Amino acid sequence: MATATQSFECVLNAWDEHESELWGYLTRRLSDKQVAEDLLQEVFIKALRQGQGFCSLDNPRAWLFQVTRNALLDHWRLEKRTGPLPQDLIQPPNDRRPIDALSECLTRVLPELSEDDRAILQQCDIEGVKQQEFAEAHGLSLPAVKSRILRARKRLRECMISKCQIRFDEAGKVCCHVPREPGC
Repeated sequence: MATATQSFECVLNAWDEHESELWGYLTRRLSDKQVAEDLLQEVFIKALRQGQGFCSLDNPRAWLFQVTRNALLDHWRLEKRTGPLPQDLIQPPNDRRPIDALSECLTRVLPELSEDDRAILQQCDIEGVKQQEFAEAHGLSLPAVKSRILRARKRLRECMISKCQIRFDEAGKVCCHVPREPGC
């Protein structure tokens, strides 16, 4: 029985012998060299996963070309299904994440909350005061502070959703919002 090292060497020898042919096959059919590299890597990984099974093949070159051809066909199927985006839909990358842009809205909405909500959110969430420290400073129990902060966060969330027109993606993350005008 062959060892993993022997199987690896067997695959590596066949790869060294046929890689340039496979590369030529892919680059003649693809305009993007990066895609060709990716597909070539997939084929190599599949050969490695075959292990001793690959080494016992009568014609490893034929196997490598068949797997390469199948990988190329799979790529084309996927590309056809998804298709490239029209140029007018492609947007330049935005350096600001939607969640980062919410700080403008937060500074306008926070003063509209009750004094108690504003104080607990300001100290615990914004300034980083530990909830236990907040509880001790205000003569409250830790469970009371935890309840208050949860309720304050809920009210802040509702206020920001309505006043800043926040929308969420499928994963529940902020995807976009309309910054609130001053004085609204």
